[in-house]
Amino acid sequence: MLLPETRHSMIAAVCSDDPGVKRGGFETLVTVYWKPVYKYLRVKWHVDGDEARDTTQEFFARAIEKEFFEAYDPAKGRFRTFLRTCLDRFLANERKAAGRLKRGGGYAIIPLDFETAEGELRRHDVADPADLDEYFHREWVRSLFALAVDDLRDGLTRQGKTAQFRLFERYDLSAEGPDVTYADLGRELGLSTTDVTNYLAAARRTFRQCVLARLRAVCGDGSEFEAEARQLLRGGLR
Repeated sequence: MLLPETRHSMIAAVCSDDPGVKRGGFETLVTVYWKPVYKYLRVKWHVDGDEARDTTQEFFARAIEKEFFEAYDPAKGRFRTFLRTCLDRFLANERKAAGRLKRGGGYAIIPLDFETAEGELRRHDVADPADLDEYFHREWVRSLFALAVDDLRDGLTRQGKTAQFRLFERYDLSAEGPDVTYADLGRELGLSTTDVTNYLAAARRTFRQCVLARLRAVCGDGSEFEAEARQLLRGGLR
């Protein structure tokens, strides 16, 4: 069974006394959350792209330096809601201080592809959402799924199963979607219709495992993971 490399809980890692473990936890956190944070700043706070880039990076750098997330209590709510509250508080405080950002903490945030995030904002034509919590959640899910697709691609490639990923990409990720028949895909890749059916089913099962592995790593505890997983499954995760 293909699964991405095992990840310990991001929350536990962020709160670790071991600098290496702590750093790894923050890298996981930033990887999953930077796009939702950036887009939320652009949509809710109406900041321009440059300010959103700076604020996104500064927020995570300050969170590392000041240990924002060690105050998180899973019994009081989901981590993504806690993070968004921290973000709102951070930006409000920075604006009160006339935007004087302290570049510090000694941490270099991992490279972030802001051009891709900006392109997604334009592509999805986001107006002011009525429910900002739901908007942040939707962007968080989008980020989680994109990372799971990367995990699926890397894992299947390592196993020499590129045909499985190609089918998944063409049928489940392409804008053409169901307009392409299994027979079409078989002719395109030199496979029987039965092989297409079996390969797609296997890729979907593995993708589900990748999503749940990513999800487990970023949840505060088992109950949060179960609640988030149920919500994702209701949303149509295969």
